[in-house]
Amino acid sequence: MSDIKVDLIPIPTRILTEKDDIIDTVARYVEGKIGPDDVISVAESVVAITQGRAIRPEDLKITKVAKICCRFIPDYGSLASPHGMQSLMDVEGKWRVAGALVMGFLGKLIGQNGFFYKWGGEQTALIDDVTGTMPPFDKHIVYGPKDPDKVVAKLKERLGCFGALIADVNDLKRSRVVGESAGLNGQMAANLLIDNPFGNASQKTPIVIIKNFKALQESK
Repeated sequence: MSDIKVDLIPIPTRILTEKDDIIDTVARYVEGKIGPDDVISVAESVVAITQGRAIRPEDLKITKVAKICCRFIPDYGSLASPHGMQSLMDVEGKWRVAGALVMGFLGKLIGQNGFFYKWGGEQTALIDDVTGTMPPFDKHIVYGPKDPDKVVAKLKERLGCFGALIADVNDLKRSRVVGESAGLNGQMAANLLIDNPFGNASQKTPIVIIKNFKALQESK
């Protein structure tokens, strides 16, 4: 058991929008708070919002296929609503998503999970349905961020820190790597965020500094 102390420091911000540059914004809010042994982590939905990757449900044209397919998703999933499923089909293709659902069902019959997310396209695991992020974007569907590995590379270079991470974390104890900088053990860092210091409501802490992570990673 490592005795290395690693602290999580949530950084409050104002509400960020597509008018914000994520690199400049993070740099401004963490100035004087982050060092060369630390990791900067940013909530994936906020990165996506600053890239303009959000849409209101009423702007979607819901198809019959989406209405049928969403019924096969657990109620807690972002794709369980017709508009959530339609938003996925609009970017990944209607028949690709429907086919992936069939593959997922067949996979479960033979004891294999995850086929839907494997074959349904990148956005299958990234889309946040309404209420999935902080107001006022809780009324939007938010896609996953574009070029996440490029974003974290720029963050690491700009801040001079040990690493940068974009993570998809929620209150259901799920913490998944969306983008990680070179040399960073992203899943190890994401595991430290399992209790969701980002928050999913009005906390407005979409940035979290993981202090002294370099020492922890190098001790493993």
